[in-house]
Amino acid sequence: MTALVRSMTGYGRGAGSSANQMITVEAKSVNHRYLEIVVRMPKQLLPLEERIKKLVQEKVTRGRLDLFLTLEKTGDQKNLVKVDKEIGLAYYKALKELSSLCQIGEEINLAQLAQMPGVIMIEEEKEDLEAMWPGIEEAVIQACQELVTMRTGEGEKLALDLKNRGRDILDYVRQIEERSPLVVQEYQEKLTQRVQELLGEIQIDESKLASEVAFFADRASITEELVRLKSHLSQMNLFLDSNDAVGRKLDFLVQEMNREINTIGSKGNDLAINRVVVEVKSELEKVREQVQNLE
Repeated sequence: MTALVRSMTGYGRGAGSSANQMITVEAKSVNHRYLEIVVRMPKQLLPLEERIKKLVQEKVTRGRLDLFLTLEKTGDQKNLVKVDKEIGLAYYKALKELSSLCQIGEEINLAQLAQMPGVIMIEEEKEDLEAMWPGIEEAVIQACQELVTMRTGEGEKLALDLKNRGRDILDYVRQIEERSPLVVQEYQEKLTQRVQELLGEIQIDESKLASEVAFFADRASITEELVRLKSHLSQMNLFLDSNDAVGRKLDFLVQEMNREINTIGSKGNDLAINRVVVEVKSELEKVREQVQNLE
């Protein structure tokens, strides 16, 4: 079955046009514990920020995503000429007053008033955000789709690597299973030999010896831990074949596997088992690092 999990790193680009504007959107995502969306765009588009984030949330569930939105005018921009009548009249009265005060008879003309700061202003026509929205929506969706496609491709590679590591860990677990019964057997043989060396010709109390061996076997038993570890490995494969965002679930699962293998190491009481435990821990650390990249 093809893995459908996704990485949290990716890139996508989209474009759209509306209302004499060409809209370009670039989307970049990296690892993050939760979903964080940062939109960078011209200030006149700020009222659309929440709508843009909602579009992204429909495509992406985890990771830090930076969205860069740029505008390029494709038609003539209409400019509006505005006259501030109050400021113009105030300038006129002030000049008349100054003329009278200084006894200067020069006439005040329109050209002089027009040059005064703030009397005549040229403003660009305000953007019609609703008219621009279809083009913005198109560009954002396209960028997110490209980003998701890249994240899916990366996710397939990660899933394949994780499955291979899972198989390696399972092989190690089987080695521990094969070795585990021999630990008790060897302990019984060593204990019997030691007691005989100490007692010499005195008869060994078989019941006490059996009781000691049984106590050791119970204390050193790792059967439950091995069963749970194999169950976790099976669960990991199911997660990797799902179509959900499973990064957090896998992160928790790896923690549980680490707990089981640590217990096996402490209870195994055997050099050969402990060597395999070290190998499993090494593989689990690599699995943990890879899982951090999954959505």
